[in-house]
Amino acid sequence: MTTIEGISQIIRWGIIGCGNVTEVKSGPAYQKTPGFELLAVMRRDGAKAADYAHRHGVQKHYANAEELINDPEIDAIYIATPPDSHKFYSLKVAAAGKICCIEKPMAPNYEDCVEIYNAFEEQKIPLFVAYYRRSLPRFTQIKKWLDANSIGDLRHINWHLSKKTSEQDLSGEYNWRTDSKVAIGGYFDDLASHGMDLFNYLLGDIKQVSGFANNQQGLYSAYDAIVASWMHESGVTGTGSWNFGCATREDKVQIIGSKGKIEFAVFE
Repeated sequence: MTTIEGISQIIRWGIIGCGNVTEVKSGPAYQKTPGFELLAVMRRDGAKAADYAHRHGVQKHYANAEELINDPEIDAIYIATPPDSHKFYSLKVAAAGKICCIEKPMAPNYEDCVEIYNAFEEQKIPLFVAYYRRSLPRFTQIKKWLDANSIGDLRHINWHLSKKTSEQDLSGEYNWRTDSKVAIGGYFDDLASHGMDLFNYLLGDIKQVSGFANNQQGLYSAYDAIVASWMHESGVTGTGSWNFGCATREDKVQIIGSKGKIEFAVFE
């Protein structure tokens, strides 16, 4: 019996969606975390759900999400589906009164995120989004430097992320990550959301944003080139550029202060 933030029990989790993200990253983590038990998984393809459960030693499997959500033995739900279905499933989880963790990004747009947040806030049920980079040692070290005023008063942050066009993109093979109906920002939604969450952790909440988005390559329906500028509540300014059709991959963040700067990568 493990106590987790005042809850004296084993938290029994169910996963909706058994794609690649749950195979090697999040799925095993839910099984290894003290106080957690991965009790059930769901995938619309029942045979694939059964195969996942067999390979990972999960007791239950479902082909219907509502059956998993309403299973009385399940305490919490991890939604690991593409972002266009996050709102649909999460509102059902909130209605069932269960803890929820949603794979990032929370939803494809701000309005849906607010609706999801309010649904859990009204019932005072814990809600999480699967951002984890702020807890990695190299980023906690950067936070310590910033808190210690190691580069003086903070002035500005800039991030440039670019990568080559993938073989999958060039082939025209379907990829939900670049389908505007699923994720209008394309790889920005999938990757840049990690960095923006990290910047909120390092520099405080963002209060104002502006930007532009374009599809330069015409290979898929989502955006592939995005630029933005923003202001943190602390007064620190920010700029970013993300392009997914460049000659080389680059991942470079600069935090500039009155006495120095810190450079790092979000992913490399």
